[in-house]
Amino acid sequence: MRKPIRPTRQNASRPSGSLKRKSLHGLTLLATAGLLAGCNMTVMFPSGDVAVQQRNLVVASVALMLLVVLPVIALTFIFAWRYRASNTDAPYDPEFHHSTQLEVVIWTVPLLIIIALGAMTWISTHTLDPYRPLARIGPGKPVPPDVKPLTVEVVALDWKWLFIYPDYGVASVNEMAAPVDVPISFKITSSSVFNTLSVPALAGMIYAMPGMQTNLQAVINHEGEFTGLSGHYSGSGFSRMNFGFQSLSRQGFDEWIAKVKSAGTPLDREAYLELEKPSEAEPVRHFASVEGGLFDAILGLCVRPGQMCISEMRHIDRTGGTAESSEENRRRLDYDNRRLESGDEPAGATFPASGRPPQGSVQPQGMMPRDQDLTRGGVNAPQTQPDQGQGNAVPGADRGPAPAQLNNQPADGHQH
Repeated sequence: MRKPIRPTRQNASRPSGSLKRKSLHGLTLLATAGLLAGCNMTVMFPSGDVAVQQRNLVVASVALMLLVVLPVIALTFIFAWRYRASNTDAPYDPEFHHSTQLEVVIWTVPLLIIIALGAMTWISTHTLDPYRPLARIGPGKPVPPDVKPLTVEVVALDWKWLFIYPDYGVASVNEMAAPVDVPISFKITSSSVFNTLSVPALAGMIYAMPGMQTNLQAVINHEGEFTGLSGHYSGSGFSRMNFGFQSLSRQGFDEWIAKVKSAGTPLDREAYLELEKPSEAEPVRHFASVEGGLFDAILGLCVRPGQMCISEMRHIDRTGGTAESSEENRRRLDYDNRRLESGDEPAGATFPASGRPPQGSVQPQGMMPRDQDLTRGGVNAPQTQPDQGQGNAVPGADRGPAPAQLNNQPADGHQH
């Protein structure tokens, strides 16, 4: 007589284990959803045609590379399983050394992918050239012949953004607006150091460099509010060097221009020099009028009275130079020390430019105190005066400024 089959301990505990696995899966999904909720996928879902084309290029490039990556990963597990030590049915050929068919596959597939990637890169490099005027405002939508691009002159300041609209005679700080489906022509420069202008929903990142102008052609296709930012470290206020980008209808953009003209103040050279001083978390400001030629003066590094513009120096160089006034010209071109002389030099610099010790304990605004040296009392609390005991100097060494070593005048009789 057959005895009834009784559930084993393992079978009896299966419902409990299954419930635990389901709970674990649920918690994993919730955790993943929580992490993804904080992700900003603007780069993959942009609102401007240029950014869309750049996104498509990235997706197509990744897809082409996955044609090799995925099969290689899959075959790695398949081969490891098929030719495992316990599988005695798998063929074993220690003398194998060559297969023409395998070599053709190994070399042909990557070669075709490289050719495809090269063709895509060549075409997109010219099509998406930031200096090239736009040929379309969207898929199948060429730029209307009667539409004039919106010109925006951009200046990267420490640590804020200045936008000048020369066609309208207005300007704004940390806020920009543009109408939908209208080409935007950016002229970009910087007041002091290298920086980058980036509006992920609009187009790619473009450098802003002092004394130079870079261009960007872009268009926004959907109304909304987006964020622009600095993508290049430029000092203590870098993390808050952001601005709002408003994409408006034609009527909404006209209303924004009217609001700026009615609520703003004039932006002349004196106001710009005050605005140029380093400041963090600068609020949105509007300027109802802009002095003529201001952007060209910013670009030429000659906003301050008495400064020589770069264009003037280039003209002097092209005409053979002026030996008699070369020393005077050098003083008029002295630009980098202007903040030190005026007392507006930012808090991030060290010897010899500012007279501050390296790694000074004067904390930038918004920076959390850090425990840098336990021998100095623990937590490096914010202080109002530089701490002469801090830095990388040997204990007991002279902590004064480093001696000037650059731009020394050669002694008389020096042979080159």
